[in-house]
Amino acid sequence: MMGFVGARQTTLANEVVLTGTGVHTGAPASIVLTPAEADTGIRFVLPSPCEEGIEVPADYRAVSNVTLCTVLSDGNGASVATVEHLLAAIRGLCVDNVLVEIDSGEVPIMDGSSKPFVDAIDEGGIVELDAPRRFIKILKPVRVDEGQCWGELTPYNGFRLEVEIEFDTAIIGRQRYALDVNPGAFRQELARARTFGFMSDVERLWAAGLALGASLENTIAIGEDRVINREGLRYADEFVRHKALDAIGDLALAGAPILGAFRSKRGGHRLNNLVLKALFADEEAWTMVEAPRAREVGHAEMGLGIAAANFAANST
Repeated sequence: MMGFVGARQTTLANEVVLTGTGVHTGAPASIVLTPAEADTGIRFVLPSPCEEGIEVPADYRAVSNVTLCTVLSDGNGASVATVEHLLAAIRGLCVDNVLVEIDSGEVPIMDGSSKPFVDAIDEGGIVELDAPRRFIKILKPVRVDEGQCWGELTPYNGFRLEVEIEFDTAIIGRQRYALDVNPGAFRQELARARTFGFMSDVERLWAAGLALGASLENTIAIGEDRVINREGLRYADEFVRHKALDAIGDLALAGAPILGAFRSKRGGHRLNNLVLKALFADEEAWTMVEAPRAREVGHAEMGLGIAAANFAANST
């Protein structure tokens, strides 16, 4: 009988520190990724006059803003912005429990991708805990339409992304990307894809107090007819791959790994969050399933066992 892979929750083996700049504030920002006990989930610990700090869970209900990035808030004025690339790395590598201690209101942008966070997690190491891993299993399709944009979750034996984007510039045009996500695929196919922006939008964003820390070191800059960055693109379709990376980060706010397929067209942070809200608003659309131990996997459960294998912490 096949062994059950990825059946237990994980956390980091050691804490790791990353320092950089907030892409919107332009201010220095540092984070410490700290191991956490089973069932803690992903939680941000923000500065506070209190010694223990303010905790904000990585939860779709904590989303307070989706303009250009995903912002989480405790509802009392404390918030943390640009969480999606870090969350994508955490979920992409199947880390279930981690505390993210942050000294400012924005996660550092690093190079605009998830790669620096992946490297930090790999440096800290990942360990299994005794508690069984829980999954959110999609039972029926849930879809959100907004004009020409749509997103949906459907039943699937694993976790799959199918993302399509379309921009009115020949540099991007229409791009589509599909991937069955596991840690190895995430590292190889998505982690290095950087965020991007249009030079024509820069002055407007600056006037709005946004993108103050954006540079060619952390953003793909798109001019009228070319990519401005001297090194060019990391992938021929880096733009749609980054949108897929963003989707993984935003879907991490479900609170547990998803067993299902996510599809979107012309989507973004707002649409990704609306799909999660629609999912949890329909109690018949999902259920929480617990990964059985290897010795407990029978023929009736083998489908879940194969699906959960996509989340194996040590897969490469």
